[in-house]
Amino acid sequence: MAVKNIYPQDGYQMTALSSSADIVIGGGAAGAGKTFSLLLDPLRDIHNPDFGGVIFRRTTPQITAQGGLWDESKKIYPYVNAKPNQTLLSWTFPKGSKIKFSHLEHEKNVTAWQGSQITFIGFDELTHFSKETFFYLLSRNRSTCGVKPYVRATCNPDPDSWVYELINWWISEDGFPIPERQGVVRYFCKDGDSMIWGDTIEECIKKASYYIIPLSEKAGIAPENFVKSLTFVGGSVYENKELLSVNPQYLANLASQSEDNRKMLLDGNWKVSINPQDIYQYNSFKDVFTNDFVSSGDKRITVDVAMMGSDKLIINYFEGHRWMDIKIIDKSSGKDVIDAIKAMQKKYNVPNRKVAYDANGVGAFIGGSENAFIPNSIAFDNASQFIKTKDGRKFKNLKAQCYYLSGERVGRNELFISEKVASTMYNDKMTVRQRLMFERKAIKKAKKIDEEAEKLIRKDEMKQKYLNGESPDLLDGLMINEIFDLKPKKKFSVYV
Repeated sequence: MAVKNIYPQDGYQMTALSSSADIVIGGGAAGAGKTFSLLLDPLRDIHNPDFGGVIFRRTTPQITAQGGLWDESKKIYPYVNAKPNQTLLSWTFPKGSKIKFSHLEHEKNVTAWQGSQITFIGFDELTHFSKETFFYLLSRNRSTCGVKPYVRATCNPDPDSWVYELINWWISEDGFPIPERQGVVRYFCKDGDSMIWGDTIEECIKKASYYIIPLSEKAGIAPENFVKSLTFVGGSVYENKELLSVNPQYLANLASQSEDNRKMLLDGNWKVSINPQDIYQYNSFKDVFTNDFVSSGDKRITVDVAMMGSDKLIINYFEGHRWMDIKIIDKSSGKDVIDAIKAMQKKYNVPNRKVAYDANGVGAFIGGSENAFIPNSIAFDNASQFIKTKDGRKFKNLKAQCYYLSGERVGRNELFISEKVASTMYNDKMTVRQRLMFERKAIKKAKKIDEEAEKLIRKDEMKQKYLNGESPDLLDGLMINEIFDLKPKKKFSVYV
């Protein structure tokens, strides 16, 4: 094979690859070359025959997708004479060392690595993994091959993730990485859920001496072995001269995103803007994933359906306003829709009258005056007249009413979204939690003049300006749940 020089570029790549920290997190803008650095990092140790590493992504399709980890590794590893095994998604190097790619879609999968010794652990898109998964795998980061164990992780800015809490010392109030702190190493101990930080190993030991010293004495090992070092490095697409030379249009793709996405993906900003027109206010919506105190209620199912796979089939199970389960199917025929809804009903014993579906998406299939498939279910028509209530409020339509009510419920801390739902993969790039925070920005109040009815911005504006042409599928299913709490004076779009 011809000789090819492979080396890190100045800036993010060089800083991340030259760090000696136990854990290095690269959290820069899109296109900064984070994946390249992640793949390059373990090559320094491949001459040790007992060395091995695993790079994780949430799902296998994320590894094997075009331009994913596997494709990118094929641009590097053959030049050091590594042999691929596409079935196992692994590379074996001439001395016998190995790098493997693996998925961890569900938190329960981490137990499959119990007892493992993984010298090098990589996480591509760390924000897709739970905090518990990360720290559990940290316990597998050990070595008997003579190489000090290390962890490397990449991610795009995500202000709603646990990762932001972990690295916020490196982030300024305006959301940008602090230049003089990039690559600066800090030290931590973890006592249960508590992170104890220090600028030096000695400071960390001193702060955590109440539990480190007894453990040190019992194990007969030095206290510094209980301390981990960590650093954060932010990156910029402008530093990736290689990418911009072959694909200068990539900048235009990033610049065309919504304001918040542009700040995160192009500018590498870890903060979001607050807009008073948002139906779901940012800080309140963040809390829905931890509002475990919300009381349980009657069992309900909402369904957002688009036929023939033009969008996703999404079935949501609620206990009152506790969102407890979700089923996402990319493509759905008529029979798939009915079978999936009935399967969710059977799983949780939900009666037909507690099933509400988007009639605008599926009405042509199971709607009409004789609903033979799910009798007594509720066909939710977005454009139908709002339901009058005692407070006398007026809305442009039923959809606007239910979105306003849902947003106000979130503001009152009356919604809980379970970890099971939040950690489900919405697609090969986002979890449901991330997708919900993404969709949240698109649901906005339209400007109101005098005594006009309350209304939302147009759907085409939601899709084109904020959602890259997509629909707010998850939030539509959440909004529909409000119909069960409205008490109409007469029947509305219910087919019996």
